[in-house]
Amino acid sequence: MTSPPRGFHVGEFRQRTSAAQALMVEQGLAAMLLTTEPEIRYYTGFLTRFWESPTRPWFVILPVSGDPIAVIPSIGAHLMGQSWITDIRTWAAPDYTDDGIGLLTDALTETVPKDGRIGIADQMESHVRMPLADLRRLEQALAPRRLVGDTTITRRLRMVKSEAEIAKIAHAAQIATRAFDRAPDHVSPGMSLSDVFRRFQMLCLEDGADWVPYLAGAADASGYADVISPATDTPLVSGDVLMLDTGLVWDGYFCDFDRNYSVGVPSADVATAHARLIDATHAATEIAKPGVTIANLFHAMNDVVNPGGEAMEAGRLGHGLGMQLTEWPSIIPQDHTVLVPGMVLTLEPSVTVLPGKILVHEENIVIRESGAAFLSQPQSRDMRVI
Repeated sequence: MTSPPRGFHVGEFRQRTSAAQALMVEQGLAAMLLTTEPEIRYYTGFLTRFWESPTRPWFVILPVSGDPIAVIPSIGAHLMGQSWITDIRTWAAPDYTDDGIGLLTDALTETVPKDGRIGIADQMESHVRMPLADLRRLEQALAPRRLVGDTTITRRLRMVKSEAEIAKIAHAAQIATRAFDRAPDHVSPGMSLSDVFRRFQMLCLEDGADWVPYLAGAADASGYADVISPATDTPLVSGDVLMLDTGLVWDGYFCDFDRNYSVGVPSADVATAHARLIDATHAATEIAKPGVTIANLFHAMNDVVNPGGEAMEAGRLGHGLGMQLTEWPSIIPQDHTVLVPGMVLTLEPSVTVLPGKILVHEENIVIRESGAAFLSQPQSRDMRVI
């Protein structure tokens, strides 16, 4: 399998920046302040695992015209210098007296007029990555300039992927597909779930994943109670259903889907429930065309797996996917986001097998002009057997 090119052409970052700046003009914003990993990477290409450290803050200013300005700890100067960003201002972090706020204030006052509004992400799935005390200090130092919400500009842009982004997600999904296909050769009854998790992550890495930041799953008789618990040392036994759900990363982009395996021949109830899950994902895929809403996808799946209309404990039946494991939107009946070409989504219905026992299935799709296309290799109605 040929890998797509790593990184992006500078033109892609310029297009993202120009699109954001056009929306900023519409919303009356003089600049946007970016503080989180996906926001900063989206506009700059700054890809590093160093975000795992909570010590240092990182800032990028996106002015209403001109190129972005990076205000970052000096430890990141070399890597940011390899991006398309040329205005890079640094301080020696951590600084217990002034951890970049003075430098950031100077950059913003140079860029934003006194009556200017500075947008910062403030809606669901966003946060401000700096200490509250520093945020308050920044607001005071910038006055009469104001920090305001960014009107979801970055979220809206990120929701529709470029072809280069889609290629990276598809490649990640192909890696996971191979790992799922190989898993039965490396899993056997008597093996602990924690050992299964370790071996599956090894398979993902062997097949080309850059890293595996997310692996969830479960194993229990005739289904499982939840899909977010950590692995235990409980051994697999005949009659168990093993579920593995991976969000592996390739070049900064996630896939996110799962597969269910029966340890031994599945019971009739389990086999029927699994087939219903597959039918539900196909029901949504068949209608997932431009102009259809996210709510329509929810109802297409829910009508198959939950025809009685009982309350759904999971809350949603899928979500957006890309630079983060889960992105906007959520597939819920209250979300009326209209599908457009370039959106990448997960379809994730769940079904009750027995009281307290569920099965969950997940696939990754991309919306095209003619409809949806699978990025993950779709699972058949027949359950995989270990």
